[in-house]
Amino acid sequence: MANLLDRLIHENERVALFIDGANLYSAARGVQFDIDYKKLLEEFRKRGRLIRAYYYTALLEDQDFSPIRPLVDWLDYNGYTLVTKPAREYTDAQGRRRIKGDMDVEIAVDMMEAAHFADHVFLFSGDGDFLALVEALQRKGVRVSVISTIRSNPPMASDDLRRQADNFIDLTELAQVIGRPPRERPPAERPPAERYEDEEEDV
Repeated sequence: MANLLDRLIHENERVALFIDGANLYSAARGVQFDIDYKKLLEEFRKRGRLIRAYYYTALLEDQDFSPIRPLVDWLDYNGYTLVTKPAREYTDAQGRRRIKGDMDVEIAVDMMEAAHFADHVFLFSGDGDFLALVEALQRKGVRVSVISTIRSNPPMASDDLRRQADNFIDLTELAQVIGRPPRERPPAERPPAERYEDEEEDV
């Protein structure tokens, strides 16, 4: 891990992190470990010049207590910039309860703005919808590294996104340093933002 990031991050390079919370959770769950966000920040702070670390998630506002709230609050007080918005709940055609919490637009806007102050951005998402965004940042001279996984079933990282990125890092390559064994939690206790589906249609 140390050697990997040492190779990727140049000395005095200005670095920014963009973490799609729900996507990263799904990727980590797919390869069976949980993210230690304190260790993650420490590893990037050791190298280059970490300018900002953004974490994106949608929250259900009508719940008295959201299981993801303790994580969100901890991140907010421990070096991360939180970007949240209300999640939308709806019932699909089969009568199943669904939650829509896509943060793609917010991530794209912030990453484009980061081109003014960052030399190298790390996108923690394998979503192929970010392909055009990565291309646009590269045209502005920004290096883009994508962190996701192809070792889950199904793979979480788009082939097109992997090819376009300056670097692709499989999440499993980071497990020993930023991971910890997953806790078993019933689905009802998992943070809602971590169970969102990326729905394309408006509801």
